[in-house]
Amino acid sequence: MTFSIKAIIRAFVAPNHRIRCSPELWNRILSELDRRGEREHEAGAFLLGTVEGDGRRIADVVYYDDLDPAAYDSGVCILHGDGFSRLWALCRARGLTVVADVHTHPGGAGQSRADKENPMVARAGHIAFIVPNFSRPPTDMAKVGIYQYRGEHQWIDKSGSQGSHFFYIGIWS
Repeated sequence: MTFSIKAIIRAFVAPNHRIRCSPELWNRILSELDRRGEREHEAGAFLLGTVEGDGRRIADVVYYDDLDPAAYDSGVCILHGDGFSRLWALCRARGLTVVADVHTHPGGAGQSRADKENPMVARAGHIAFIVPNFSRPPTDMAKVGIYQYRGEHQWIDKSGSQGSHFFYIGIWS
């Protein structure tokens, strides 16, 4: 019964959002990205969860450097093949899937050429978040980059005013 009430309320509060997350989990992710990047280099994570129709719910997180200890050695996020093997095994073990990824940039949240050409999950519909200022608090959600992969190195920018209609952070997630 609780699930039904939550789903009904969510339909009114966040009817068209494609991805959602609890505020506690999102804040923990941002804080951990700040810590892991040491405010000096990029840090990133895969956001794990469930796909529910056209929507996705973030339920867990795994950081790139937990999958590949050398992920930040160059100063930008690079995950090597063994890291992906660990990721897929972890998803199977937890019964979750990758619903998005997130990484930090030193300044703004625009996609770099490398970001555009090397999606972390090269599957149409995948969502990538870019958090500005190495995720140094406070994070203005209006400045977080939100990009949806179309395939063939093409992306749809869901940032700015579109972001608040695409990504829901709230108790009804």
